[in-house]
Amino acid sequence: MDTLTITGLHTQFQTPKGPLPAVDGVDLRIPQGTIVGLVGESGCGKSVTALSILGLVPPPGAVVAGTIDFWGQDLRRCPEQELRRLRGNRISMIFQDPMTSLNPVVPVGEQVAEGLRLHLGCNRQAAKARTLDCFQQVGIPDPAGRYRAYPRELSGGLRQRVMIAMAMACRPELLLADEPTTALDVTIQAQILQLMAQLRREQGTAILLITHNMGVVAQLCDYVYVMYAGEIVEEAETFALFRHPRHPYTQGLLQAIPSLEGGTLTPIPGAVPELGALPPGCRFCGRCARETEACRAIHPALEEAAPGHRVRCLYA
Repeated sequence: MDTLTITGLHTQFQTPKGPLPAVDGVDLRIPQGTIVGLVGESGCGKSVTALSILGLVPPPGAVVAGTIDFWGQDLRRCPEQELRRLRGNRISMIFQDPMTSLNPVVPVGEQVAEGLRLHLGCNRQAAKARTLDCFQQVGIPDPAGRYRAYPRELSGGLRQRVMIAMAMACRPELLLADEPTTALDVTIQAQILQLMAQLRREQGTAILLITHNMGVVAQLCDYVYVMYAGEIVEEAETFALFRHPRHPYTQGLLQAIPSLEGGTLTPIPGAVPELGALPPGCRFCGRCARETEACRAIHPALEEAAPGHRVRCLYA
């Protein structure tokens, strides 16, 4: 059974020049106990997708269409009070920028403990004990000393680990992880990824992992969605995607991964198109070496190219 099913999600930002389609008709599913990867360049709409799930898209943005089904409950129809009960409890998110996500005037330990008291009904002593345990699990040195520290007193890596501890503290059913290991060194990265895998294995937590790191995707994810210019361009099981990528954009992402054998990296030319000036045909036009006149005129649908493997390309 799916923990989360997103159907036809459209999220727009209103501007003086008209609405910008940050997320444009995304379908996505996360079965219980699986780790699903969402990959793509910056500006493709990955983070906005995660914020749309929680109802946290900042103004002037808004979810304008689609359903977000969490265990049979459409989150778009939930009152704000119900969403607040879900956030940080049954659904948690590791935000990309911990400095803007942590309260600067409250000690970091108190911020984690507050969620435990609010959602799980822990008393102060039990909440502090659980917080210190979470700090230890995510590799924060001297947990008791860091408990009373303010965000400004911690390094970027330590702040990120506090955010991860906060997201995992209530043992959520769904974890949205937006670049969870970006500010961490490789040793702590491995520890955090192992902790996420353990959370999935022991608690049955479903995880949406948003990342640029294709190596992490290969190691951790069961299924992968590739996002480009607000829409999904390819989706498949991880092994199938890496063995036989069918969309030129996915192929470009994989060709840009450094190899232990060395060799020349092949960058993808150009940049993601502006959301207010999307091409009428395939949105990857202008960057694709295989594009034709048909590509420039026809916007391709996301269709099955092989069992369980869907691609948005005329020539997949």
